[in-house]
Amino acid sequence: MLASVLMALWAGPALAQTPPAPATDAPAASPATQARQFTLANGMTLIVKPDRRAPTAVQMVWVRVGSVDEVDGTSGVAHVLEHMLFKGTKTLKPGEFSRRVAALGGRENAFTTRDYTGYYQQIPADKLEQVMALESDRFANNQWPDEEFKREIEVVKEERRLRTEDQPRALLGEQQNAAVFIASPYQRPVVGWMSDLDAMTPADARAFYERWYVPANAAVVVAGDVDVDRVRALAEKYYGRIPGRAVPERKPRIEPPQRGIRRIEFKAPAEQAYVSLAFRVPQIPATDQFDGASDSYALLVLSAVLDGYPGARLDRALTQGPDRVADGAGAYAGFVGRGPQLFVLDGVPAAGKTPEAVEAALRAQVDKIAREGIGEAELARVKTQWTASETYKLDSVMAQARELGSNWIQGLPLDASARMIARLQKVTAAEVQAVAARYFGDDQLTAATLRPLPPDPQRRGRGFAAPAGDLR
Repeated sequence: MLASVLMALWAGPALAQTPPAPATDAPAASPATQARQFTLANGMTLIVKPDRRAPTAVQMVWVRVGSVDEVDGTSGVAHVLEHMLFKGTKTLKPGEFSRRVAALGGRENAFTTRDYTGYYQQIPADKLEQVMALESDRFANNQWPDEEFKREIEVVKEERRLRTEDQPRALLGEQQNAAVFIASPYQRPVVGWMSDLDAMTPADARAFYERWYVPANAAVVVAGDVDVDRVRALAEKYYGRIPGRAVPERKPRIEPPQRGIRRIEFKAPAEQAYVSLAFRVPQIPATDQFDGASDSYALLVLSAVLDGYPGARLDRALTQGPDRVADGAGAYAGFVGRGPQLFVLDGVPAAGKTPEAVEAALRAQVDKIAREGIGEAELARVKTQWTASETYKLDSVMAQARELGSNWIQGLPLDASARMIARLQKVTAAEVQAVAARYFGDDQLTAATLRPLPPDPQRRGRGFAAPAGDLR
């Protein structure tokens, strides 16, 4: 859980609605990171981190655009466009990009979140130039016929059916987000509402591409068995020649204060009930470089004390012993993002127990910390495991590249992970107790409950019926 919390931070959203100032051609703040950051003439960022332990390299392109940048009526277009980036350029036929990467001995894919879109390839290090040529081409020259879009939109719809509409908890989560957020675009699902997918046109995807796939809105990250100067020269050769344009202005969308508890009741065929409690919490300020005071760090520690390791507080109190109320319980703290953040407690009632009992038990554990605090041994255990997870993460060049790209998206320095760990080491037990008392009242809470219905005897299992395509 600790490792997943940390990875979630770096896979999470960006800090501001506007891009950070361009980086200078200087080493990262900590020489130990070995990462270097450059700005190409067209405004595109290049980040390189050598790691010569294996003859492999990872290239990632990060675009600071996600579902947060969509407008009503086109939800899901950022994700749809991610699919369409695999469908051809002026010189490549649909699907040829992936076939060429495979022929080089590599693997590749892409991902879309609320705050960004990413594309990656992991290849033998001596094949880096070939994938840089391929990736720069599709970033600058994405092109496909309308018929290709019509086929791929059906793939995306099937992805929504499989991952959301056939999953009661996922549907509950969509409705909870729509209730939590009023002004923030976070209220819309990344995959999009089905009605918007039904109405989406090729022109919608092309317009989104033309608007946001701008060099100054993107970063190339290369990690692995590479030479910094050679990678920079290749980046200038392939990415630097893409014409530069201004990044469109982003307007702030500030979430209004919540003034009372909000509740969602959701009924669906399911084996068990489920409870999700989402509390609105602060994110780290855009100007914070891990040195100043912020409740976000203490909230992150609180989530780990509750659910950061086997036998943590929620596990012991809710799922163990003869009086257990839950089959499972968890906690997650949002930390950084281009939109507002949440602290989520969730649980699955045990046999004979009600969702109300689980909700009360979850909140009781936070209340207990607010009253009694936490022990120094608990605090030390969390901090030790965080440090260990950061050390083990460095064994993966993919994880290194992902972290560097996420840091850039969020406007953070290249060594943000090390600085975050140093800042978390300073969190005190008193700070954790204080945030437990401050952020978990009714006025910050949106509670969502899944009420299980019997299985529908008329419903048949569905196979994948969409045209051939990848669920990305």
